[in-house]
Amino acid sequence: MPLSKLNKEQLEAATAPLGHNLIIASAGTGKTSTIVGRIAYLLEEGLKPQEILLLTFTNKAAAEMKERVAKVLPHAKDIEAGTFHSVSYKWLKKLNKNIVLKQPKDLKILFKSIYDKRDFSRLGIEEKPYSANYLFDIYSLFLNSNASSFEEWLISRAPNQAEYALIYEDIFDEYEKIKKEHNLVDFNSLLIEMINALKSGIENPFKEVLVDEYQDTNPLQNEFIEAVKKNLFCVGDYDQSIYAFNGADISIISTFDKRYENARVYTLKKNYRSYGEILDIANKVIKNNPRIYPKTLEVTRGYSGEYPKVLIYNDTFEEYRDIASRILTSTTKKDEIAVLFRNNSSADAIEAMLREKGIECKRKGGVSFFDSREIKVTLDILTFLINPKDIMAFIHIFEYAKGIGSAIASDIFEALNILGNGNAIKGFLNPDTSKKIFTNKRTSYQLGLFDDFISLRSVSRFRNLGFEEEFLSNPILRHPKLSIEGAEFLYYFYQFLKKVKRFKNPQSIFNELANSKMFEVIKSTLAKERSKDKNGVVDKERFEEAKEKINNKVKVLGNLLKNYSDLERFLNAMVLGASEMSEGRGVNLLTVHASKGLEFKEVYIVDMMEGRFPNIKLSKPAGGIEEERRLFYVAVTRAKDKLYFAFAKRDRIRNQEYEASRFLKEAGYKL
Repeated sequence: MPLSKLNKEQLEAATAPLGHNLIIASAGTGKTSTIVGRIAYLLEEGLKPQEILLLTFTNKAAAEMKERVAKVLPHAKDIEAGTFHSVSYKWLKKLNKNIVLKQPKDLKILFKSIYDKRDFSRLGIEEKPYSANYLFDIYSLFLNSNASSFEEWLISRAPNQAEYALIYEDIFDEYEKIKKEHNLVDFNSLLIEMINALKSGIENPFKEVLVDEYQDTNPLQNEFIEAVKKNLFCVGDYDQSIYAFNGADISIISTFDKRYENARVYTLKKNYRSYGEILDIANKVIKNNPRIYPKTLEVTRGYSGEYPKVLIYNDTFEEYRDIASRILTSTTKKDEIAVLFRNNSSADAIEAMLREKGIECKRKGGVSFFDSREIKVTLDILTFLINPKDIMAFIHIFEYAKGIGSAIASDIFEALNILGNGNAIKGFLNPDTSKKIFTNKRTSYQLGLFDDFISLRSVSRFRNLGFEEEFLSNPILRHPKLSIEGAEFLYYFYQFLKKVKRFKNPQSIFNELANSKMFEVIKSTLAKERSKDKNGVVDKERFEEAKEKINNKVKVLGNLLKNYSDLERFLNAMVLGASEMSEGRGVNLLTVHASKGLEFKEVYIVDMMEGRFPNIKLSKPAGGIEEERRLFYVAVTRAKDKLYFAFAKRDRIRNQEYEASRFLKEAGYKL
C-alpha cells in the first residue's frame, strides 16, 4: 500500500485531518510519495475519486501520480488531475463553453498584427516603446499579478513607459475583443473564465484540492485555488521558489499559516537523493536566506568521502573544453550526467565542445518537434478546417504567403468572415458579394492610429495567372496591398479547401494537405530559409535535404493522427500535451530553471562567477539575490553522487574578468 512505504514524517502529513494543510517538502524528501499516499488515504477514508482534485505543473506529473495510486486502488484513475490550465479547459468544455485554446506563442502573432497598426514614430515621444513581443509578455505578467489598473502597475515597474500606457491598453482591448469574437483563449484567460464560472456558483464537486509545487503559484493561480477549495493539501518548498520572473509569488506559500485559520504545517526533512557532502553545501548556502518555516535537509544516504570540487580555469573556453573531456572519460552513463547553467548563453559553447568530442547531448528548451514551424503550420491548417473562426490559425498559415504580413492576413481574414457571414471558409468558397469589406479604419492620433487608407485595386492584374473564374470573382482579391505571390497562395488555399470539403476521414484530409500546392509553397519557403549559405545563396543539395527532413517530420505527425478517428480530439491533444514532449538522448544540458524536479548522478554547475551566477542583472527585477540563492540551492540538490563547480577567471569573447561567485564562498570554499 502507498501508506506503508512512507517514513514517519511523510505518513503524518499524508494522514493529516481534512482542513488546510501545507507540507514543506525539501529537495529529495519524497514529495511525490507523500502526495500519492495522501490520495490513497483520502480514498480509503471514503472520499470518491470525483471529489479529489490534484493540481500539478505538468500533465505528466499528474498522470504518474494517478498511475501509482491506481496500481493499488484502481478507481484512483477517476480523480481529476492535471495542470491548472488543462483542468480548467476540461471543466469549461463540460460546461459547454465554446472555447478554442491557443498557445501563447501562437497568440503573439495575433497580438503583433494589432500592434503593427500603431505608428509610434509619428507621436514624437522620446522614449522608445516596447516591442510587440515584449509587450505581449508584459501583458501576461500584468494578468498574472491580478492587479486592477494596468497604468498604475506599469508606472510602478517602468515609469519611463507611462506615456504609452493609453496606447498599450487600447492594443490590449482590441486583442481581447478579437479573442472574444472568435472564442480564442490563452492560458491566462482560461483561468480567468474558470474563476468567473466558480464565482458565479457552478457546481463544485471537489472536497479536497491537492496542489503540487505550491511555491511556484502566481496570484492568478492562487485566485483559482481560492475559488475551488474546500480543503487544501499544498506541497512545496520556499527554498525552491525560482519563478519570480514568470509571476510566481513566494508570499503565497510564506503566508499560508496566516491566511488560513487552523492551518497545519508539516515538514519533510529526510533527503533520499544526495550524499551528505552535497547536502552540506546546499544547507550552508541557503541558510543565508530568511527562514520562513524552520527546516534543514537531513542525510539518509550517508557520506561518500568525496567533497564536491571547484574546477578553476583561466578562461571559459578552457572551462567548457575540460568539462567535455571529463564527461568523455566519466564512467557515469551519459544520460545520468547534467551540465547546468544560469542562463542560455553558456550552452552553445558547451554543446559545441561535447559534439566536437562525439558526445551525444540533449538541450532542454531547444526546438522540440511540436515547436518546429512545419508541424505548427500543419496543425494550424487542420485547426482552421475544424474552426473557420480561428483567426490565429489563419494568420499563422499566411506567414508563408509572400507579401502578406500579419496585419494584411488579419484584414483578409476579417473580410472572409464578413463574406461568409461568420464563416471564413464559406467566405472563400461561397462569398456573399453584396457585403462591404476593406472599409476605412478607426483613426486616433492619441492612440497611434492614422488613416492611411488606400483605394481598392482591380482584380484584372490576376487574370493571366490561371485562376478559376469563380475565385477571381471573390472581393478579397481587391485588397489594396495584395501581391501576385500572395494571391497565388490564396488560390492554392482555396483549391485545397474546395477538395477537402467532401472528406470526412481525418487521414484523407491529412494526405490531401501534405500533397497540396499550398503545402509545397510552405515546404519550399522553409527549405530555402534553412539551406542558405552566409551570402544568402540557396545551396541546392541542402535545399533538397531540408525538404526531405520536413516531409519526414510531417509523416511522423501523420502517424500520430492514425490513433484518432476525430480530428478535433487529435488537435486538442496536440495543443495541451505538446509542450511536455521532448526528444533526444545523451548528456543533459539544462538551465537551472529547467532542471527543477530532476535528478542526476553527476552534475556540473558552470560559470560560477560573480555576475554570471548570481546574475545580478537578471535577479533585480525578479526576486533579487535571495532568488539567485534559491536557484543555486535547486542546482546543487539535483546531484545524487558527484557534483562539480566550474569557475573561469576570464571570458575572452566578452573580454571580461571575473571573480568567484559569492555562493562558493558561502559554501565554505577558500578561493
